[in-house]
Amino acid sequence: MRAIHISSHDGPDAIEVVDVDEPESGSVLIDVHAAGVTFPEVLQTRGKYQISPPMPFVPGSEVAGVVRSAPEGSGLAAGDRVCAMPGLGGFSEVVATDPSQVFRLPENLSFVQGASVPMNVLTVHFALSHRGRLRSGETVLVHGAGGGIGIAATQYATAVGARVIAVASTEEKRELARKAGASEAIPPDGFKDAAKELTDGRGVDIVVDPVGGDRFTDSIRALGQEGRILVIGFTGGEIPTVKVNRLLLGNKSAIGVGWGEYWMSNPGYLQKQWAEVEPLLADGKLDPLVGAELPLEKASEALQLMDGRGAVGKIVLTTR
Repeated sequence: MRAIHISSHDGPDAIEVVDVDEPESGSVLIDVHAAGVTFPEVLQTRGKYQISPPMPFVPGSEVAGVVRSAPEGSGLAAGDRVCAMPGLGGFSEVVATDPSQVFRLPENLSFVQGASVPMNVLTVHFALSHRGRLRSGETVLVHGAGGGIGIAATQYATAVGARVIAVASTEEKRELARKAGASEAIPPDGFKDAAKELTDGRGVDIVVDPVGGDRFTDSIRALGQEGRILVIGFTGGEIPTVKVNRLLLGNKSAIGVGWGEYWMSNPGYLQKQWAEVEPLLADGKLDPLVGAELPLEKASEALQLMDGRGAVGKIVLTTR
C-alpha cells in the first residue's frame, strides 16, 4: 500500500511516498479515504514532538474511512463508515486501530470532513467542557480562529450557547471564523483592548490559546473576573511564561489542556466524549470546515502549508 514515511528530521520537504506492507489484522482494520493533517506531524518531521518513534515511520493521527474487519465484540463490522485516531500510521491507505479509538461517522459527514473531526473536536470538547467548565452565556476569545482547533472551538462554544470573539491574522480567516459562528472577528494586533471594548470593559470569561508566544500576557489581561485561559499548544513557537501576580489580580486561572495524556490514562473517556459530540455533528452544529484537500502524494505540500500557517480551515489528505 502507499504510505508516507518520515525517515529523517529534515522537515516537511524530506518526507517520502513509499510502498509498505499493509498492517496485520487483530485490531480494527480501516480502508482509509482521508487523513487529517495536524501540527504535531510538522513537529515530527523535525524530531521536536514528544511522540517520535524510531525512523522510518508513518505519521498520521486521524483518519476517516470504511471498516474492513473488526474484532468480535468491538461493536464494529465490515462496511461501517468511521473516523478514528490511530496515533500513528494514518498517512496511508490502510490503518489498524484499537476499537476504543474508532467512532461511527454520522451520515451527513463526508470522509474528508470526518478526517478533520477526532483531534480538533475532541480536544476542544475536553478543553472547554471538562477543563474550562464553559457555561452558556459566557464569552470566549479564540486565538488562531482560522485554523482547525480555532474553528472547532468557535463552533463548539457557539453550540453550547456562548458568545465567541475570534482572533485571526487575515480577513479571509476572520470571515471563516464568522462562518463558524463567531459574533465578532478581530486581528491579533490590539486584541486585548478590542476584547475589553466588546465586553463593555468586563473582559472575556475564557481564552482558548493554541498559539502561545508573545500574546499570552495580553490574553490574561483580556480576562475578566474569574476568567480562565486554556493552554492548548504553542504553534507560535515560543512557550510563554507568566508572572503569577497576574493570576492573583482578578482571580484568574491558567489551565493546562493535556487531552492526550488524560484520555490515555482514563479508559473509555474517548467514547464518552463521542457520545456528547456526535449529536452536535449529526445536527450540523459542529460542521468541519475543510480549507485544503490534497492527495496523499502531496503530503509534503500539506505539511508546508501547515508549517507556514497558510491554511484557512482544516488540511486533509485523500487516499481514494
